[in-house]
Amino acid sequence: MDWLRKSFLLLALGPALWLAGCTDQQRDLLPTVAFDSQRQTEPAPTGEFRGTPSIRDEISVATWNIQVFGKSKIEKPEAMQVIVDMVRRFDVIAIQELRSKDQSVIDRFLAMVNTDGYHYDVVVGPRLGRSSSKEQYLYLYDTDRIELLEGSVYTVYDPHDRLHREPLVASFRVKGALSGNAWTFTLVNIHTDPDEVDDEVNALDDVIRMVRRTDSEDDIILLGDLNADARHLGELRDLPNLMWTVSGQPTNTRGTKSYDNILFSGTSTSEFTGSAGIIDLQSEYALTKEQALEVSDHLPVWAAFAPVEQPVEFASEEAVLR
Repeated sequence: MDWLRKSFLLLALGPALWLAGCTDQQRDLLPTVAFDSQRQTEPAPTGEFRGTPSIRDEISVATWNIQVFGKSKIEKPEAMQVIVDMVRRFDVIAIQELRSKDQSVIDRFLAMVNTDGYHYDVVVGPRLGRSSSKEQYLYLYDTDRIELLEGSVYTVYDPHDRLHREPLVASFRVKGALSGNAWTFTLVNIHTDPDEVDDEVNALDDVIRMVRRTDSEDDIILLGDLNADARHLGELRDLPNLMWTVSGQPTNTRGTKSYDNILFSGTSTSEFTGSAGIIDLQSEYALTKEQALEVSDHLPVWAAFAPVEQPVEFASEEAVLR
């Protein structure tokens, strides 16, 4: 595998891309807790949904493929009510499949999220893809709870074109931890190509190893739309003590496929609380299947972590969770 590892280079994107600056158990959905603030920005779509960041003594991390997110979807008030509410439930959320050439969609999206006093910021990756249909990765994070580590944003550059959409990497630190060292962690946002899933998933273990060496961070979390379920993780399963939060449960809106996941080392990322889940749009918002599909053909996947650094159990490189 040395030849494949060497094929990946890391290319720092710099601040220009920073806009505005497990177990197999699935737990109940995160409860919401309101908090006060005065900030006003662009109004969010009107409706009864009011979402807020969740579980204040834990850090909630989520991933969501918002299918073909662009100018058309942002003009749909009912869909945006759900999307905005969902973002506000989490401290940081990785988004896949932003397809808009018009980058003002990102500003409008952030303004909607920040209506009513919320304080989210966004990290934006470059437009990627081999065809004319390009996609971008996003991270939205609650600046009252999380800070982006300066200089930590980069994309994985693949000179041999092993990946259609190279992952976007960013590192974060918890703010205001009451005791202990605030948890720092690195997220790796990925959307594999559905036509080349096996090859792309088999490249991701090398990506994780390179990110770990480059960032010197023990808490590396791979999250996104893998287009593969937990039984088909290929060489990713060769990573020591790999854990995934979704196994056997569908993550698409139609309830037929398990594509999305959050993966990390069970020994290095001991901050994982054991709480994780998938949010069903139909049941959560009393939608028909057709209405839910107007929002996305994927469901949000989340996991919760302790806000302070936990002791790391060191594992050998040969240890593998099967």
